[in-house]
Amino acid sequence: MKCKNDQITENEREKQEKEHEIPLMALNHVSRACRPVKESVDFYTKILGFVLIERPEAFDFDGAWLFNYGVGIHLVQSENDEKLPQDRENLDPKDNHISFQCETMEAMEQKLMDKNIKYIKRTVGDDEEGAIDQLFFNDPDGFMIEICNCENLKLVPQGSLGRIKLPFDRHNPPIELENKAGD
Repeated sequence: MKCKNDQITENEREKQEKEHEIPLMALNHVSRACRPVKESVDFYTKILGFVLIERPEAFDFDGAWLFNYGVGIHLVQSENDEKLPQDRENLDPKDNHISFQCETMEAMEQKLMDKNIKYIKRTVGDDEEGAIDQLFFNDPDGFMIEICNCENLKLVPQGSLGRIKLPFDRHNPPIELENKAGD
């Protein structure tokens, strides 16, 4: 049975958690400036399996929206190529990158080989703590992408406010599956 002091401590802890709670649900999209939008659309659809979706007509600049795996990629035609990575060949896992979890690393590696995409492969950790296989490669504009099997690594929150919110299907946008005329 809890004494009164234990109850106060528990109530205070709950109050602290509510004060620090943020109403985020999930990552919605990543935006990428690109040189030719069409080349980037081809890459993200053919290599990574994203689907081209409609973009609001109100945008008055060249771009494309892609969606799959619960996340969007918004491609925007660069107005200044100097802001894009100049070295499109550099692969350093410690540089900025986006990462996608993969069910079959071997199949993804084969796809990269089939398409002659330069990549590096590494394994981090060991079977005891959870080995993670990683593939790193660049998109056509030099932005690095990682493919991994990161589900092998246990998530362990650090600190007392480490409440991890896992996404549920509610964050996914509604999908219209009807074919439009001419499709």
